[in-house]
Amino acid sequence: MRPVLLPAIERVGRAVLRSRGVSTRFVETSLGPVHVFDGPGRGSLPPVVVLQGLGSSTVASTPFIARLLPHVRRVVAPDYPGKGFSPEARARVTPDALGDAMVEALDALAGEPAIVVGNSLGGAVALRYAIARPAQVAGLVLLSPAGARSTEDEWRAIVASFDIRSRADAKSLFDRLYHRVPLVPRLLAHEVGALMSRRTVREILAGATAEDAHDPAALGSLPMPVLLVWGKSDRLFPESHFAYYRRHLPPHTITDRPERIGHTPHGEAPAWAAERVLQFARQLP
Repeated sequence: MRPVLLPAIERVGRAVLRSRGVSTRFVETSLGPVHVFDGPGRGSLPPVVVLQGLGSSTVASTPFIARLLPHVRRVVAPDYPGKGFSPEARARVTPDALGDAMVEALDALAGEPAIVVGNSLGGAVALRYAIARPAQVAGLVLLSPAGARSTEDEWRAIVASFDIRSRADAKSLFDRLYHRVPLVPRLLAHEVGALMSRRTVREILAGATAEDAHDPAALGSLPMPVLLVWGKSDRLFPESHFAYYRRHLPPHTITDRPERIGHTPHGEAPAWAAERVLQFARQLP
């Protein structure tokens, strides 16, 4: 079944962001054109880039972005190929291809150095950009980032979480993602199977392996301030992934383990997540 409710929610989210002065445009990448939300902020803090997880589009972060705009100079948020308002990719969407395309997109959008915020898959993409373009990253905020080394059993459990064939499977995924499931995901439960069977999701999961991980030496040498947020109610990624990042991110990394927050802090608790990012921004050199 094709998603019916999601397109309407995405259009409403886009309208809300446009009402806040956020414009939309496309930038060209090796995977094809990528749709981008680009909004001038009204504050003095550095620009913020927002990168989503595997199953999300930018409009899922509308409340989070709206809370950032009064305080920062700019917010930039791309939709991955085949997600949100971006057309399907013109080549296979492997994790490496997606990472390269997002580096290209952010290069095309770059102005002054920004705080790069990434959740889940977006955290892995944020790390790839920070390693490739450290001078363009004023600060790095990782919200339960993907990209840690897994055992085969851990990886099979993660991949199985995205195999959605019924409302019960969707509920099981939500229970892994959230401390308390928000309203919009509950409304979309009957459409999650179609969302997770989209080409971009299938190709990324098929192209990733348990051995894929950011190089520990590259992680440890990141020069910018880093904030790692891992909600205590996150049941999608195992604790070993959190331990991997604690072990390999640079010593100056700040770590938060918030109570009653799951895998997607900016989606589940946008007010808290926005304030935590702004607090981090105010502490930057």
